[in-house]
Amino acid sequence: MKSQPVLSNLILAYAKEMETVQNYIAASVNLDGVRSEVVKKSLAADALAELGHAQLLANRIKTLEGIVPGSMELPRSQKSLQPPKKTTDIVAIIKGVIEAEEDAIALYKKIIKLSDKGEDYVTQDMAIKLLGDEEQHRREFLGFLKEYEGK
Repeated sequence: MKSQPVLSNLILAYAKEMETVQNYIAASVNLDGVRSEVVKKSLAADALAELGHAQLLANRIKTLEGIVPGSMELPRSQKSLQPPKKTTDIVAIIKGVIEAEEDAIALYKKIIKLSDKGEDYVTQDMAIKLLGDEEQHRREFLGFLKEYEGK
């Protein structure tokens, strides 16, 4: 039943969701300034949503007879979401969030295609739902970016 490409990409998605949780928490705590409050609250809420995504992915990995990796096995790649030196640099965080969401969107689209062979509808359905969530998160932060850049 398990497809190695599907399973590998589910594990990658799990790693990315866990990394996103860490970075969203850091940003929601580290940002300073009156104008940052809305973004901080959104990041705190989105961290919980991303944790829920990671839990769904972990359960699916196990169902497909995979092993959910521990923290020492997880790759990290979100350079643009690292805490900025200037804690009032809200735009840097917003752009980092957009980049992370676009990365997640691309990965879920890949998982949807990989599971579109008529053999794994459950994974495909889950990836479609997660894709919609990530698109919604991206849309919210694109709106923040418009406001902060005055466009």
